Amino acid sequence: MGDVRLDKWLWAARFFKSRTLAAAACDGGKVYVNEHRAKPSRPVRAGDLLHITLPRGKRIVRIAALSEKRGPGAQAALLYEDLTPPPPPKEERIPPPAYRPRGAGRPTKRERRRVDRFAGS
Repeated sequence: MGDVRLDKWLWAARFFKSRTLAAAACDGGKVYVNEHRAKPSRPVRAGDLLHITLPRGKRIVRIAALSEKRGPGAQAALLYEDLTPPPPPKEERIPPPAYRPRGAGRPTKRERRRVDRFAGS
């Protein structure tokens, strides 16, 4: 197999749930092949570099194998090499407790009752 349509490969590699979604992403400019915007019908080959923008983030992958058929997830993971850099580590420190000086912000229930009594309602 020399080359495969881009939308078929994206569907077979399980980046999208359907070929229609894969084609829509290509038409919307969410998929780049070797730094160029790609149409769904563009043929891809092993070794091509893909930049894919998904709802859960950007992915950078290199095509390792070609397939037109959608298989199990373990088989789909063998179709590409993930080059996406790892996300930066999150800071694991505890934020300081919120400080509200007396009289600032919403009144407490007790303060609201006092205001209501004073206003005469």
